[in-house]
Amino acid sequence: MKRLPEIKTMTNSVQLKFAATFLVLIAVLAVFMNTYPTIAARDLVFSSKKASLQNQAGVMASALSAPEELTSDTVPAVMDQLDLRSLTRVIVTDEDARILYDNAQYDPGTGRYAMFSEIARALSGEIVCYSDYDGRAFMTREAMPIRSGGTTVGAVYLYEYDETQAQLIASIQNRLRSVSLIVSAAAIILMFIFSRALTKRITELAKATRIVSEGDYDHRIPVSGHDELSELGTEFNSLTARLKETEELRRRFVSDASHELKTPLASIRLLSDSIVNSENMDAETMRDFVNDIESEAERLQRTTEKLLSLSRIDSGASLTRERVDLRKVAEKTLRLLHPLAKENRVTIATELQKDCFVWGNEDLLYRVIFNLAENAVKYNMPGGTVDILLKSEEDEVILTVEDTGIGIPDEDLPHIFTRFYRVDKARSTDAGGSGLGLSIAHDAVKLHGGDIAVEKCAEGGTRFVVRLPACPATPDRKSTRL
Repeated sequence: MKRLPEIKTMTNSVQLKFAATFLVLIAVLAVFMNTYPTIAARDLVFSSKKASLQNQAGVMASALSAPEELTSDTVPAVMDQLDLRSLTRVIVTDEDARILYDNAQYDPGTGRYAMFSEIARALSGEIVCYSDYDGRAFMTREAMPIRSGGTTVGAVYLYEYDETQAQLIASIQNRLRSVSLIVSAAAIILMFIFSRALTKRITELAKATRIVSEGDYDHRIPVSGHDELSELGTEFNSLTARLKETEELRRRFVSDASHELKTPLASIRLLSDSIVNSENMDAETMRDFVNDIESEAERLQRTTEKLLSLSRIDSGASLTRERVDLRKVAEKTLRLLHPLAKENRVTIATELQKDCFVWGNEDLLYRVIFNLAENAVKYNMPGGTVDILLKSEEDEVILTVEDTGIGIPDEDLPHIFTRFYRVDKARSTDAGGSGLGLSIAHDAVKLHGGDIAVEKCAEGGTRFVVRLPACPATPDRKSTRL
């Protein structure tokens, strides 16, 4: 199958962002690995060298602070007793900054004046110490005053040029750089592998989404693993299955609705054509035809009204919701069904408790009671009975409609709330049934937060039980929109 440009563009974009983020992270880590250890080691060397030179300078200043005067003869004699091998240069001056001792190998400054700012600051009473690192060596300077009797009589200046420590840090830095390059290269390779695998799964999901959006609801994507993408794939397959089921229900609904509307329309057309094309039709025959047309028109109207009711429920159209006395609704319904019950020789027995209030839409609740009671009358036996019970129990209002009719086979019970489903199609058609009444009752009850159940009676017939949330007898809220 040819890859869609939209999917390819999206995949490349995701992979590019993932790779760029990962590369930035690798670069930051590499810089950190190559700078922080070096800086930490350098600071550690600085601290060590400052402490060492300060200690040595302190020893020298203490040794030179004897009562005798500092001269070019007495100072060298003292300095020769000290270990100066680790120091690159040692200078001792008098209080006027004149150099009394200098161990420089080339051009010592003995007898000249020291022009170092560190010595000038030391002669003023400060202890000066600082260290530099230029990548090749550590250069540390220390200057300390020599005191005798509370007076500054001279200064000691130490200078150390250390390449060994610098080479060690440079070696560590080179090794870190090599390790960083190796780790970065490995991380980049792994990043491309993982990003490729990740975006491949996203590509499959995007491709599957496009396929399903074009109407192929049988398409599924393979799911493996237990990560978020696997969970997303599972949800996608579940959603696709629900879409397929919904599409099948929609097609079946359209087909059944078309059939239900086509049948009375065809009958009306046939009867009207017979009247138009018959020149010698007697009045009685014409009256029968007109009565049949009226009957089919009423059937068409009933089916249309039921379809509109289902459409309103499905679309979630705004419905007025208020405090409804279910007993009054039931009494109104039974008055309308009395002629039908009398015609079918069915007795309706009622036991309607007072104060059975619910919060809902009166028209939909009327549909629930009417459809259940009408079915109980239509599909009953001559001389049968219909028992309608209404009671309030704790926080529920319970409506029970029980008949002594033909009953419902066990295999049909799970499907009776399915739209256009009829247990006995021939008898349902004769009775004017469309297979929509119980669907309307079921959806209306669910819309009110209730529950409806059906069961077979032991002595024959069917029992429907509707449970709805009760509403307090004293209203504390105004009408709302459902």
